[in-house]
Amino acid sequence: MEHIKQKNPGFTKKYNLNKLVYLERFTEVLDAIAREKQIKKWSRKKKIWLIEKENPNWDDLFVKYTNKNSKY
Repeated sequence: MEHIKQKNPGFTKKYNLNKLVYLERFTEVLDAIAREKQIKKWSRKKKIWLIEKENPNWDDLFVKYTNKNSKY
């Protein structure tokens, strides 16, 4: 929600990103951090492949998983 509302300075605010198109769930925070670091090292092409493999229509997953509209 903080990313969508762009409350904090950073990547999402700088580039006006407000749509969640990919997510992974983890039970351990350190596992999530390690995965994020791994993906950040990938090329843009590989990141797009990952998104389209799981979400070919680039649907807003925030809306899908919360039943809320992400456009505030």
